[in-house]
Amino acid sequence: MLSLAFISLACLILFSHLDFSIAADTITPSQVFTVNDTLVSSGKTFELGLFSLESSSYWYLGIWYKDFPDTIVWVANRENPLEDSLGKLTISGNGNLLLSDRNNNIIWSTNSSGEAQEPLAQLLESGNFVIRDKATTSTDVYVWQSFSFPSNTLLAGMKIGWNLKIGQNLFLTSWRNTSDPSPGRFTYGIDNFELPQLVLRNGSEKLFRTGLWNGIRFSGVHSSGNPFIRPIFVFNSTDLYYAYETNDTSVITRFRITELGSLQRLVLIKGSSDWSVIIGKSPVCECLKGFVPKSAKAWEMLSWRSGCVRKTQLDCKKKVGFMKLENLKLPDILDFRLNKSMSLKECEAECLKNCSCTAYASSDIASGDRGCLMWFGELLDIREFVEDDSKQYIYVKMLATDIELMGGSGMFKRLVLILVIPTVSVVLLGLACCCIIWKCRRKRSGIRESEDDLELPLFDFHTVSAATDNFSWRNKLGEGGFGQVYKGNLLMQQDVAVKRLSNNSGQGFSEFKNEVTLIAKLQHRNLVKLLGYCTEGEERMLIYEYMPNKSLDRFIFDDNKRVQLNWQKRFDIIMGIARGLLYLHQDSRVRIIHRDLKTSNILLDSELNPKISDFGIARILGGNQMEAKTKRVIGTYGYMSPEYAIDGKFSTKSDVFSLGVLFLEILSGKRNRCFKHPDHHHNLLGHAWIQWNENKAIELMDKCLEDSYVESEVLRCIQVGLLCVQKLPNDRPAMSSVVLMLGTEGPIIPRPKQPGFFTERSSLDDEPSIDREGYHTENALTVTVLEAR
Repeated sequence: MLSLAFISLACLILFSHLDFSIAADTITPSQVFTVNDTLVSSGKTFELGLFSLESSSYWYLGIWYKDFPDTIVWVANRENPLEDSLGKLTISGNGNLLLSDRNNNIIWSTNSSGEAQEPLAQLLESGNFVIRDKATTSTDVYVWQSFSFPSNTLLAGMKIGWNLKIGQNLFLTSWRNTSDPSPGRFTYGIDNFELPQLVLRNGSEKLFRTGLWNGIRFSGVHSSGNPFIRPIFVFNSTDLYYAYETNDTSVITRFRITELGSLQRLVLIKGSSDWSVIIGKSPVCECLKGFVPKSAKAWEMLSWRSGCVRKTQLDCKKKVGFMKLENLKLPDILDFRLNKSMSLKECEAECLKNCSCTAYASSDIASGDRGCLMWFGELLDIREFVEDDSKQYIYVKMLATDIELMGGSGMFKRLVLILVIPTVSVVLLGLACCCIIWKCRRKRSGIRESEDDLELPLFDFHTVSAATDNFSWRNKLGEGGFGQVYKGNLLMQQDVAVKRLSNNSGQGFSEFKNEVTLIAKLQHRNLVKLLGYCTEGEERMLIYEYMPNKSLDRFIFDDNKRVQLNWQKRFDIIMGIARGLLYLHQDSRVRIIHRDLKTSNILLDSELNPKISDFGIARILGGNQMEAKTKRVIGTYGYMSPEYAIDGKFSTKSDVFSLGVLFLEILSGKRNRCFKHPDHHHNLLGHAWIQWNENKAIELMDKCLEDSYVESEVLRCIQVGLLCVQKLPNDRPAMSSVVLMLGTEGPIIPRPKQPGFFTERSSLDDEPSIDREGYHTENALTVTVLEAR
């Protein structure tokens, strides 16, 4: 009888254990999770396990809907698949998940820094896979969670955006294809920290954006939104993120980025087996008042990609005003200024007196139209949306005469129609005559028609030679590895800088032409502007805007001129350089690695605004490429990162290293490479590191700033500079984080680790540059072009 009771009890325990292993939602350190096991969330919505995709032999750890196994919402080992199904998942005693292959090699782990006394991993009903201490279920004390590592799907309660305390960026990334969940080309996340917006990108190219956050909503998104969800947007000193909650428990919804780069909101009525894609109305585009299609033919074919241009270009010598427009997605912010304390009236006055300002708007309509946002240059990606209760206006600068024409009385408009029809032929004849005269004048002035529509003036050799006084040594501004730079005076008494490439620059006409085309498309207030070019015989020349204050090194390293740069001006220069580099790395049409950032390649205009120059050894990274390697190491000692100088590896992070050196030189007024200290043999980076660890970082500051500096800003810039020059590339921040940390006092900035070249001895040799194959750049003013690859 006793033995029968014992057997019954054993069977009960055994069956209970089997049921637990099949339907459980947790894993403990005593369990080994294999291909035959799955976790199921408490409400049986989500399931976790090992899976393989059709036409693929690889295996992955992932999460899917239990009733829809083909709908994968999260993948752990996207970049490191198992080669077969003989993998296993375990949780360590300190709370780390470990995914191992058949040979017990760890191919993926959570690698979390937190620890749990009694750790367990749990699949929550929200679809979040978490590691927590057994004694608590609080979301504030998760050791790790899958929601912090999104794949291609955004679930309810999941965030995309920034954890500003630790500098973590959460964004969606597409699969490479339907059989390969590794990261693809397309991403979707929050762009810009001052004026956030959600942006879909193909590599670095923007494909779609929601419009700027205006305090109530994204300016290009309907406030009524989706009836099934409630959007959430948080923007404070610690968090910047977008999320959503479901309004209807009878509906399951998810948001995803597809392998082809489209965004989809999918919904499923519980009990149904079909997902529905919510699609908005197809847009029909038309230009704003005062604008016309750039390509009428393309618009006739319902292709609006070319956009609109002004009917009449702005002329600062004529009277201008503002056209008030509403219910628009605000233009993209490529070149802008933001003042959060300025009123709308003050904003109008500021935009009116600045010739380059093309439009303005309130940056925060939730605070009673406080905050001034001004645009400079082209107004890109403006779209109309359905009117709602939250009014968002934009004020577009236009000629006063155009505003009067568009806002005139009905009688005036009818009069115009009556007068226009009889005079069309006269106007066309006049235009033809004007074109002939204009072409003749251009020919006499030395400007030739641009070859193959390069969209830049093409100057003849004799005009450029005359402008530089036959390339006189008196007009010589500097010299670099690709040639010499001269000051010139061209048409309309315009001062320019002429870069004359040397015969051994290694560039043929096709490469030169390709670079001219590319540089012409780089438009940012902190990049030097290309005005034209010249090709004649063997001559290759580039004509740039002239920078009257030459280069930054002529100020900060000069005992007399350095006093002209007070703290506010130096801080503005630091911010300008950072924004220019962010544009090259992230916001330009291609990802550009400069490779030679240094003080002599930062030019200053008449108002001491910085402009990055000398793209002669720059490289372009295509698609999702994040780094490259070269056998030809070109650059300047003192500014090159360790991985580039030693191994020839360059990336955005090697530019960040150079930027950190720039910051410390601007702050201290000392050169990194020639720095000497009586107490040690370290360079400027090493000295700054010592000062920081001894809480004496403020002593690094240039003595001439003592009457103008703001201590908190100086210390923040030093700390960010040290973060940028850390030895390992992965430790250095991305440029988006650099700009955020510099411009905002809220986020907690990480402590820097030891810099690269910490023990480098100051060189007795003053040779500044390196080239393992004969090329070098000098510490002189140079203006060159992108090296297309």
